[in-house]
Amino acid sequence: MPAKDGDFLLVNYTLRVKESGETVDTTIDSVAKEARLHKGEDAVFEPRFIVLGEGWFPKGLEESLVGTEPGIKKTVELTPEKGYGPRDPGKMRLVPLRRFREKGEEPVPGRQVELDGRPAVVRAVGAGRVQVDYNHPLAGRTLVYDVSIEKLLEDRSDKLLSLVSRKIPEVAKDKFNIREESDEVTIEIPEEAFYLSGLQVAKKSISADLEKYFPKIDTIAFREVYKRTSPSETKTSDSTSGETVSPTERELEKPVEKPARKASGTRKRASKPKAETAAAESE
Repeated sequence: MPAKDGDFLLVNYTLRVKESGETVDTTIDSVAKEARLHKGEDAVFEPRFIVLGEGWFPKGLEESLVGTEPGIKKTVELTPEKGYGPRDPGKMRLVPLRRFREKGEEPVPGRQVELDGRPAVVRAVGAGRVQVDYNHPLAGRTLVYDVSIEKLLEDRSDKLLSLVSRKIPEVAKDKFNIREESDEVTIEIPEEAFYLSGLQVAKKSISADLEKYFPKIDTIAFREVYKRTSPSETKTSDSTSGETVSPTERELEKPVEKPARKASGTRKRASKPKAETAAAESE
């Protein structure tokens, strides 16, 4: 079945810069090793999930996937206008060196940094000032993609799981458990995600995505599970029931305050008149 806008896809690709021939990104593990793109033992290279037409890939690449059958490999060349745009000299800035040192950072040319919540690249370091570039690292480059659609997702549970995993990529997809009953979805968050920075923001973003792509879903609940070392004994905190079980001494050693043992959040659409008050979020 040819892909169309709105389809949920798993896509494999390898991205090269035409001017230099350098491989700068890929979803294929063997290619990543050859190009030395591995950044640690935990690096994972696997097909990328997208909703076609949502702008999660460069515009030109998404346009090339419309009408493409799964399994068909193609090479697509994108001009800067169809890729990450032309370079804009107006996005170059001079920043006081002290701003980096106040955060305990040492600016180095070529290093990617974040300033004022925006990604940037350090271009030069002078006497007391640092030149940073807010252009996308691939702006102004002609891009060559070797791309194929690995799978067109049709199963509803696969779509839900992919949307959740996209917002919490640090945790393996198979660690999540999603239960759907009528117009309510309960997402079980594994313990591996509890202390991730930005988890609460990720939950809000997941809720927004589910409401957008599955408009009939009325209630979204997040259930957080705390498990003992022994597989025969578990402790859970359930946002839908509000029930909790007292932690063991082993669990008390974890850096979790007692208020965090309360139930996690349940979100209802504001348009429903009988929305229940959400239980407190687990930190």
